[in-house]
Amino acid sequence: MRQSSPATQRPPARDRRLRGLLRLAGYLKPYWRQALVAAVALIVAAAGVLAIGQGLRLVIDQGFANGTAAALDRALLLTAGVVLVLAVASAMRFYWVMWLGERMAADLRQDVFNRLVALEPGFYARNGTAEIQSRMTTDTALLQSVLGSTFSMALRNSLLLTGTLVMLVVTSPGLTGLVIVGIPLVVAPMLIYGRRVRRLSRLSQDRIADVGSYASETLGGIETVQAFVHEPIDRGVFRERVESAFAIGVQRIRQRAGLNAVALLLAFGGVAFVLWRGGHAVLAGTMTAGELSAFIFYAVLAAGAVGVLSEVAGELFRASGAAERLFELLDTEPAIRPPDEPQPLSDPIRGEVKLQDVGFCYPNREDQPALQGLDLQVRCGETLALVGPSGAGKSTLMALLLRFYDPSAGRILFDGVDLRDLDPQSLRRCMALVAQTPVLFTGTVRENIRFGDPDASPAMIESVAEAAHCREFVDALPQGLDTDIGPAGVQLSGGQRQRIAIARALLRDPALLLLDEATSSLDAESEQQVQAALGHLMAGRTSIVIAHRLATVRDADRIAVLDHGCLRAIGTHDQLLARDRLYAHLAALQFNDGRDADHGELPRPAAGPAAGHA
Repeated sequence: MRQSSPATQRPPARDRRLRGLLRLAGYLKPYWRQALVAAVALIVAAAGVLAIGQGLRLVIDQGFANGTAAALDRALLLTAGVVLVLAVASAMRFYWVMWLGERMAADLRQDVFNRLVALEPGFYARNGTAEIQSRMTTDTALLQSVLGSTFSMALRNSLLLTGTLVMLVVTSPGLTGLVIVGIPLVVAPMLIYGRRVRRLSRLSQDRIADVGSYASETLGGIETVQAFVHEPIDRGVFRERVESAFAIGVQRIRQRAGLNAVALLLAFGGVAFVLWRGGHAVLAGTMTAGELSAFIFYAVLAAGAVGVLSEVAGELFRASGAAERLFELLDTEPAIRPPDEPQPLSDPIRGEVKLQDVGFCYPNREDQPALQGLDLQVRCGETLALVGPSGAGKSTLMALLLRFYDPSAGRILFDGVDLRDLDPQSLRRCMALVAQTPVLFTGTVRENIRFGDPDASPAMIESVAEAAHCREFVDALPQGLDTDIGPAGVQLSGGQRQRIAIARALLRDPALLLLDEATSSLDAESEQQVQAALGHLMAGRTSIVIAHRLATVRDADRIAVLDHGCLRAIGTHDQLLARDRLYAHLAALQFNDGRDADHGELPRPAAGPAAGHA
């Protein structure tokens, strides 16, 4: 099944924004009680601010105007009570709205991660791991900030704006008409500028993602960068990407600055005009000084609310772009999924594998088949070696067995059941992979071995560490198995990392073992130690071994020779020497004078007909 990139086949922008807002709101459902408390506190706080305007009217009309000290004291005391309620409600509003923002961002981050670990390796091959990581970090951090603080400000000022318009009508319907007429003059620039800010915000997030992606890739390969003295070039490329992101950011800031300036100018210009008209009304006796003061107070609140909304609108538009990018990831469906009713695995699991006329092309490379017409059977308990030139399809076959991809043609059976009829996770629990460059994780030796079985007991970990010949170097570490080995195990040698990977596979106790060039990058001494560990691992289980060095597979039960994605021949070492010219050529190069002469890629023969399948 073909997978679309998250940046393609996108629905219209209006639909994306509406869908994004609805989905963000959906994250509030589990926390409706907290949202209710926040809403009540928000309403009470807004009402408190509005009540201050009435307190101001009472102070002026009943205190100052009448000249009664008692009336002044009562008005001031009432206003102080309102301020106290306002302070408590504001604190509660701030806490719970911020809590909800943090909680929603955390849940969204978790959902995105859950989706990402469910996507097949092909998705990352198409889209780039670093770019996806940038979305995961940069966009969720932006949403966390916006949902926690900016969204709170937007809610508060939206409610204040609504409340002040009501109080303006109550205080002076005539002057309110002037305010209402002026509102479209303020809102129109927000809509015009907001559309530009939203577009630039999305573009800005994309450019920032490019910066993070390039930095991650460069730092991840820092040894190669420095070995080839590539730092000046990388600095230049990184500078170009940073400047590109900066230029987009400046455009976005310019639009927001214009939005703020226009909104504030129109808002407070309107207040000045209202003050002029209201002052004439007081002089004419149709309005009291207290009513005018309250009206100006509400008008200033409304103008301030509009100003804040215009300012936070840019941040909300940025959040809309970030949410859109994250929801694109959440909407990406895995290409590899379990069937609605997966078939159970055999009991006991035998580990038999059968390929029937299997063909496969990698996405976007349909004209270059990696495998074609492949028929192959691996019997229970058998060790089958895969040999052939680079690009022959050996690693592709491993990826198909782990069901990282599905065949383009034919089918693969595990214990007689098509892999597509099995739950991928149940299938993978029956397998263990030891790669040429094992992947270790930040943590201790013990934690990396336990990766094979999270429920393993300390005694089991000790046992597999011994069987994998890890004790020879673990005992010399400061804390033994509990020594931290750094990111990706950088504090260990290649042979030590490989033995930890073997111990991890031993702990899994797989029915099918996959060895992908497990010793090709090791020196002679490390290879001998790893081969001894592999002997424990391979005993009594079905094993498929990829090796470029024929010396490591000559004792396999059978050897399959692959070339250009096809099976050339299959048999024992001696049978293939006599029967297959490609294998004989490779063996002649590597076993010349009884020595393993070539430790590199297996070359292709210059010419000659291919042998038939055995």
